Parts: sequence; C-alpha cells; structure tokens
Amino acid sequence: MIRSMTAYGASRLEAAQGALAVEVRSVNNRFLDLSLRVPEDLRFAEGAVRDLVGRHALRGKIEVKISYGLTEQNVPRPFDEAAVQSLAEQLAWARRHIPDLPAPTLAELPREGLARSGLDADVWLPLCEQACSQALQEFQSAREREGARLAQAMLQMADDIVRIVDQVEVELPALVQQHQDRIAQRLREALIAASPDGFAAISGAELTARIAQEASLFGLRVDVAEELTRLRSHLQELRDILGGTHASTRRGSGKRLDFLFQEMNREANTLGSKAAALTVTQAAIDLKLLIEQMREQAQNIE
Repeated sequence: MIRSMTAYGASRLEAAQGALAVEVRSVNNRFLDLSLRVPEDLRFAEGAVRDLVGRHALRGKIEVKISYGLTEQNVPRPFDEAAVQSLAEQLAWARRHIPDLPAPTLAELPREGLARSGLDADVWLPLCEQACSQALQEFQSAREREGARLAQAMLQMADDIVRIVDQVEVELPALVQQHQDRIAQRLREALIAASPDGFAAISGAELTARIAQEASLFGLRVDVAEELTRLRSHLQELRDILGGTHASTRRGSGKRLDFLFQEMNREANTLGSKAAALTVTQAAIDLKLLIEQMREQAQNIE
C-alpha cells in the first residue's frame, strides 16, 4: 500500500476521569522525525506514544499534540507539602547560580499519593494509548488516500512514457535508413568532386560495401534498443511498487522510487546523447520532464 507522508488525524476521548484530545499531523521528511507536544502531567505517556507512532510510520516529520481536561469530580489531589518544601529549597539554591530560573507551574508540583505529574498513570496511560490509537488510525487512512492519489498520478505519467518509448521504437528503423541514404549521397558527391571518372575507379560492390559499413557504424551509435528495454523494465517495477505487489512496499517505497527514477533518468540521458534526429532529442527531453515530475510526487511517499 502506497502511503503519503503528508496527512492529518485527530481524536477526542471522553472518560469518567476527564477528556483527552489528540492531533497527529505530518509532512515529508527523509527520516522519521517525531515531535511530541505533551502536557507535563502526561509525560509518563511519551514512551507509549512514541511506540505507537513507530508502528504506523517509517518516515516523515510527525507532530503529535495531546491535551486533556479533568472532570469536576477528578480534580488533582492536595499538594505534597514536604515535597513542595524540598522543591522550594532546591529552587532557592539553584537561583543562586541561575538568578532568572523560572518557578515550576502548579501542574508540575508534586501531590499527595501521586507521581509528580499530578495524574494517576495507571488510569491516564491507557486513555492516552486509546486516544492516540484512534488518531493514528484516522491519520493512517488519510495517508493511504493521499498515497493512492499520488500513485494514480504517477501511473498516468508512466503511460505517457510508454507512448514516447513506443514512438521512438517505431521511428528508429526509418532514421537508420535515412542516414544510410545520406551517406550514399555524400559518398557519390565526394567521389565526383575528387574525380569526374571516380565511378570508374571504384566498383559498385565496393561502394555498396562502404555505404553498408558506414550505415552499420551509425546504427551502433544510435542503437537505443537497450535503453528502451531498460526503461520498460523500470516502468514495470514502478507499476509493481505502486500496485503494492513489490516487496519494498512492506518497508516503505519512497526511497525505492527515488532510486528507480534516478535509473530512469540515466536511460533518458543516454537516449538523448545517442539522438540522431530532432524527434529523438525531443523524446528524451519529454522523458526527462515526466521522470522529474514523478520524482517530485515520490518525495511525499513514505
């Protein structure tokens, strides 16, 4: 399944203890770059959230934002007076070295019977995991929908490439024949210019052999059958990847596509360097343009 790296997902979970809201958004990135915006009260959930995101994404710059609200009957417990006093003493000591050190917020102060966050991890951690899972499911669906659109766009471009390759294959024999005719004409003109009786000095068989030799050398120089064959092979692999039948789709196909387009561009460059006619030169330019357009689309694929 082709997945885009650009997507958004959100969820809201209501429970007796309170409400949790989770937002997940991402853009393309070469590697997995995860940014968590989590309240201090829920820092204990960071590890679980990272694990969940890691199961859903291989690449992309992903931001997860979590917020919460408590119901009236679930207000935080009283502050732990001894722990708060100890924290104040530590803060006073630290300010002797860092005068502008800010004081902790109320949410960061330790409370009786609870962790420093003021929320019971045994209660809120499962809620965080559930809310994040729901947001990530929506996020994943959005990535797959966008990935399908990107794949369809690239398949249409691949069809355009096939039409160009077909046209070059059809025209190539005629180009070789035209060059053979030009060689024959130039040899005759050169022979007449060198000696009016030139045709008497060279037999028709020798002239024909020379023309055939020149045409054969030209045919080798402009033979792009190998390049066209490789282009067709790359296009088939492209269809396998975009269709989800290639093994790379289980590991993420974006990097595989990037390498594939580099190879396709190499063949298009070789085709242009061997061009023996303006039509082939134009075909090489059109191929490079289509390949670059596909490469740009692939930058958003995981």
